[in-house]
Amino acid sequence: MNKINRKPRNEDMYKAILSLKDLQECMNFFDDLCTVTELQAMEQRYHVAVCLDKGMIYNDILAETGASSATISRVNRSLQYGAGGYDAVFQRLKGSKGK
Repeated sequence: MNKINRKPRNEDMYKAILSLKDLQECMNFFDDLCTVTELQAMEQRYHVAVCLDKGMIYNDILAETGASSATISRVNRSLQYGAGGYDAVFQRLKGSKGK
């Protein structure tokens, strides 16, 4: 998404997410916030990002996730040229595994 043309964000939702205390609260919040289809799409994109981060190739990702090549390409573009959100999460999760 072109950052120049992006609509202003409502920071309240992001603050609400940061206030959640555990995995179950987070899942409950997103269950209330999103439709099943929206959640499935976000979970699939995250799964694709994890696969790409592991160095998997498109055909293997397609077989594992069921994502379209367009979705895989879009996620890959975010990993390469995005705001760094995936990288931040991956680094924190990798760091927490060592603890």
